Amino acid sequence: MKTQITEMFRIKHPIIQGGMHYVGFAELAAAVSNAGGLGIITGLTQKTPDALAHEIKRCREMTNQPFGVNLTFLPTVTSPDYPGYIRAIIDGGVKAVETAGNNPQKWIPMLHEAGIKVIHKCTSVRHALKAEAIGCDAVSVDGFECGGHPGEDDIPNFILLPLAAEALTIPFVASGGMADGRSLVAALALGADGINMGTRFIATQEAPVHENVKQAILAASELDTRLVMRPLRNTERVLRNSATDRLLEKEKTLGAHLTFDDIIEEVAGVYPRIMQQGEMEAGVWSCGMVAGLIHDIPTVQDLIDRIMKQADEIIRQRLHGMVNNA
Repeated sequence: MKTQITEMFRIKHPIIQGGMHYVGFAELAAAVSNAGGLGIITGLTQKTPDALAHEIKRCREMTNQPFGVNLTFLPTVTSPDYPGYIRAIIDGGVKAVETAGNNPQKWIPMLHEAGIKVIHKCTSVRHALKAEAIGCDAVSVDGFECGGHPGEDDIPNFILLPLAAEALTIPFVASGGMADGRSLVAALALGADGINMGTRFIATQEAPVHENVKQAILAASELDTRLVMRPLRNTERVLRNSATDRLLEKEKTLGAHLTFDDIIEEVAGVYPRIMQQGEMEAGVWSCGMVAGLIHDIPTVQDLIDRIMKQADEIIRQRLHGMVNNA
């Protein structure tokens, strides 16, 4: 399948693996790239630029296909060494960067000078238009269904994607609720040039996370996610567990007086314990509503092959048949 996204990133299939904290290691990124998608290493999971450089080198040893790096720009007083991380990306020969969080404008000229394409994660059309205006090459449009941070507008993809298609001139991928060939065809029909999958890629054999995490996704339904940190305007969609319930109770009790310090036990430093040690009640962790559509833990290759086969059958048989029979 050829789209503007496959052409831009020189990949076979219009499928991107989103950056995920303590999930986007070289093993998963390489598996996605080897299967024809665009694998993504999560930059800030690596504690230092040198560690990221090592992870890029490891990924390079596992695949000769294009892969990217996610770099989230955090609104913190003490920022990570972003110049160092970007230097590691450039020196590592990476040609795709997924940016997220704060405005990446100051870093785009440096990335473009190195021949790197930038795709920015956006949860609204206005943010997508801003990303286009500052020079991003593409955007990932994240609907309300997505795991992680869906923004504060609560617009689902059936509305958000066609609005983006009307407004943007750069290509975009659909993120949130993407799981199979039906997702891909629907995204293309609504104006996207591909899909970005996060939660679905966690539930694969190559995902370097504890088996407990994969089984939790497999057991979850579409009703099992919750929105936390909404009073702080830092809304995150997470899988419900005891930590989620504790956090929501604090939000209810403290109301407008809630501060980040009140919930630090549930959110700070929990990802290594959950993703690597399998301590499923250690804290809250991002998961999309798409968990309800996940029923197995295939290899990445089998998953992507299945998505593309199903998409092809829908387009060539079901939809084509409807047009021919009109």
